[in-house]
Amino acid sequence: MLKIHPIPAFTDNYIWAIINDETQEVIIVDAGDAEPVLEFVNRKNLTITQIWVTHHHSDHIGGVTALANAFPNAQIFAHANIHPLINATHLIPVAEGRELTAWGSPVQVWQVAGHTENHLAYLVTLDNRLHIFCGDTLFRAGCGRVFTGTIEALFESFDRFAQLHDDETLFYPAHEYTLSNLNFAQFIEPNNSAIVQAIAHDSELRQQNTPTLPTTLADEKAINPFMRAVIAPSDEMITTVQTQTGIEDDSHFEIFKALRQLKNNF
Repeated sequence: MLKIHPIPAFTDNYIWAIINDETQEVIIVDAGDAEPVLEFVNRKNLTITQIWVTHHHSDHIGGVTALANAFPNAQIFAHANIHPLINATHLIPVAEGRELTAWGSPVQVWQVAGHTENHLAYLVTLDNRLHIFCGDTLFRAGCGRVFTGTIEALFESFDRFAQLHDDETLFYPAHEYTLSNLNFAQFIEPNNSAIVQAIAHDSELRQQNTPTLPTTLADEKAINPFMRAVIAPSDEMITTVQTQTGIEDDSHFEIFKALRQLKNNF
């Protein structure tokens, strides 16, 4: 039986652990810090067999070398451009279209650039449900800032996610940014009842120190202004964005772009 567990790190990161209870093995996603991962795997008596890296930022790779030293047989999958930043033996380059295997289950690699130019996501189907480890491309009710990528690439990445057929697809972002994202979403669409309900629900979760993640594609279509802009911006969203920015173009991309600029300063 496979379980997916968030390991908190720093102030708001989640390092995801995919655990095989039968073999006592674990796959670690975006190991920004080795210490909480080692504490978790040692307490659970687990062996790290793979490490998946979505992008090069230090809060996603800072613990990889130490984990590789502790588990020298672990395979580390990362874009080739990241390899010089990691010191490990079994460092394997991956990119768009590469397929990995997790205990017999195929794992697809997508390039979902925008936050960074070579940002990857890992897609695996477990128990007939698609699980996507999306790093900092998509957050619950939000998206990553554009650093070394482009806003055009980020739009394309969201469009790719939006075209997935199963609304029950689960996304596993790497940060607990949900409440601030929802506050921005409500500013953009104050009459969106789904956002109001999500704020109440997720605020209660955070008061209990419970993660708001993972999130479903269905939820993102309802509450994520960036996903909603890609699919079809509401009249309320268009009005808010145009009032706040002065743009006249109401195309999906221009609204998405303006939203990212507004969120940068929110």
